[in-house]
Amino acid sequence: MIICIVGPTGVGKTRLSVMLAKYYKGIVVNADATQIYRELNIGSAKIKDEEKEGIEHLLFDIKGVEEEYSVADYQKDLRKILKDYQDKNIILTGGTGLYIKAGLYDYSFSPMKKQDYSCYSNLELYQMCLKYDANLKIDQNNRRRLENYLNRTNKEIIPPKPLYDVIYIGLTTDRDHLYNLINQRVDKMFDDGLLEEVKLLLKKYGKLNILNRAIGYKELIAYLNGLITLDEAKELIKKNTRHYAKRQYTWFNNQLNVKWFNTNFTDFSLTFNEVINYIDKLLDNKEFSKKE
Repeated sequence: MIICIVGPTGVGKTRLSVMLAKYYKGIVVNADATQIYRELNIGSAKIKDEEKEGIEHLLFDIKGVEEEYSVADYQKDLRKILKDYQDKNIILTGGTGLYIKAGLYDYSFSPMKKQDYSCYSNLELYQMCLKYDANLKIDQNNRRRLENYLNRTNKEIIPPKPLYDVIYIGLTTDRDHLYNLINQRVDKMFDDGLLEEVKLLLKKYGKLNILNRAIGYKELIAYLNGLITLDEAKELIKKNTRHYAKRQYTWFNNQLNVKWFNTNFTDFSLTFNEVINYIDKLLDNKEFSKKE
C-alpha cells in the first residue's frame, strides 16, 4: 500500500506520516525537494531524529548541498524504493508536487528542444512556466533555468497515467489560520537559528544553487549581501511561503485525486482517526491492498 500525504507547510504532514507508519507498520519516504539535502535543516523544517520514533525514513539527507539533484533523479530513486520495499506499506510525504507526479506517474523526460524566448521578459517566462507547474521552484529572475524548463518537450500535453495504486491524503486548514501558522513557523525558525544556519552554509560552501532558490535561504542571502534588512528578509520569507502554499493547493487539486482533511490542532488524534477510518474503508472495499 502506498499512502501519499500532501499539503502546505505547518499542517501536520510530518506528524501524520509517523503515526500512519506506526499504525500500518510501514516506512516514511520524503517528497520534499529541500529535505533531500544534508545541512538544510531549519529552513526546510526537516524532521528531527527524535521525532521519527524509530520509523525508517528514506530520501532525507541523501545529497550534499553542493550537489545537483533533479526531478529525474528523484523519479529514479523513488521508484527503486517502491521496488525494493514492495513488501512494505509506504508513507510518502512532502509538498513538492512535481516530485510526486514524476515518481508515481508515467512521467517521461525528453531532450530539450531549443526555442527563442528573447522577446519575453523574465516575468512572462515565469508565468508561462507556472501554467505547467504551479508548484514551480525556479526563481523568477533565473532566466536560464526558466528557458531550459520551457524548452523541455514533455509538457504533459498528453496527461501521464498513474503507475501505482496510491491513496492521496491532504491536510489543510482555513486560509487565515494557515497564514498565521506560517508566520509563527518562520518566527520559530529564526529562534531556532535559521540565520546562523545560512551564515554557516555560506562560509562553508559559498554561493550554491540550492541556497539561491530555496525559500528561507535565498531571502537571508539577500540580507547578508546588504540588499534588504533583516526584518524585510523575515517578512519576505513569510510572504513567499504563503504564496507557495497557495500554489501548492492549486497544483494538488488539479493534478492529484486528493482526499482533504481539516487538521484538528487541538486534538490531532481526531485527525488521525478520520484519516485511518477513510483508509481502512478503502481497504475493506478492496480498492487497495495493505501489506502485513
